[in-house]
Amino acid sequence: MPARIRLQRHGKKGQPFYHIVVADGRAPRDGRFIEKLGTYNPMTNPAEIVLNENKACEWLKNGAQPSTTCRRILSYKGVLLKRHLQIGVEKGAISQEQADVKFNEWKQAKETKIANKKSEIANNDRNEAKARMEAEKKANETKAAAIDAKRRAAAEAEAAAKAEAEATAEGEAPAAEETTENAEA
Repeated sequence: MPARIRLQRHGKKGQPFYHIVVADGRAPRDGRFIEKLGTYNPMTNPAEIVLNENKACEWLKNGAQPSTTCRRILSYKGVLLKRHLQIGVEKGAISQEQADVKFNEWKQAKETKIANKKSEIANNDRNEAKARMEAEKKANETKAAAIDAKRRAAAEAEAAAKAEAEATAEGEAPAAEETTENAEA
């Protein structure tokens, strides 16, 4: 069996973390491997990929077949493009300098795209946090207004009850005076 470039899972349940390895095709997924090429963390946005591109390119040159996910990772990091340009240099279609210029242009464009995505994600997170804070402020204001209205209503009811009690007390007080005067007479 030929060598395969594939992922080897690490990390705990629900939080995967992978090592990118070169292994014999017959070896188990998390078993013995020939060489570790890098790591892949899909839990971050964008996914964090650390890869030794020169070693990966050398293994591709030697005939190692990447799995589908590793093929995408290698493509994302530019290893497949680098290998493609190296084949062109070996055939004499382009010079090494031209290949290097093309690869560096592609890499700069890719890094710019990734930096823009990271800044866009950070801006979205900031805007979402602001929106949550504003919604929370509005909710707190409505709650405070409802509590204030309830307190005013309770104070008005208490004042009305007090006024009614005073009115009845005033009405009873003259009647009580009259009854005491009648009793004396």
